[in-house]
Amino acid sequence: MPVEHAIEIRVRYSETDAMGCVHHSRYLNYFEMGRTELFRADGGNYRRMEELGLFFVVASLSVRYRQPARYDDVLVLRTRITRFGPVKLEHSYQLLRDEQVLCEATSVLACVDASGNVQPIPDDLATMTGTTGPQTTPGESSEAS
Repeated sequence: MPVEHAIEIRVRYSETDAMGCVHHSRYLNYFEMGRTELFRADGGNYRRMEELGLFFVVASLSVRYRQPARYDDVLVLRTRITRFGPVKLEHSYQLLRDEQVLCEATSVLACVDASGNVQPIPDDLATMTGTTGPQTTPGESSEAS
């Protein structure tokens, strides 16, 4: 079952480029903020996870820019878990200004240990993401691709 969370972001001047638009690289920071707050809202704690020697790393990211955001705009970022597998989480993002979609993105995060080896997502983290266990399609492998 997909889990969704929304946060409000006010564009800071330092996030804009010479044309007065939010620089494309800043959107990636917004997406990370969305993932972190979604995890926190579901009872997750990245610090605790890292203390256990587990990390979520971005394995892939796709972004579609539709309209520019500008300095002092108040934006809403909706972050959703769209799929939960044995070793990965997939998210979708929608960044809006006054209900107008400015940007959409998807990402795949893999669970790894401190050496970068892919690890199964522990059951307690599955609970924190609002899922009851891995949601995979038949034939899906447990690799983070």
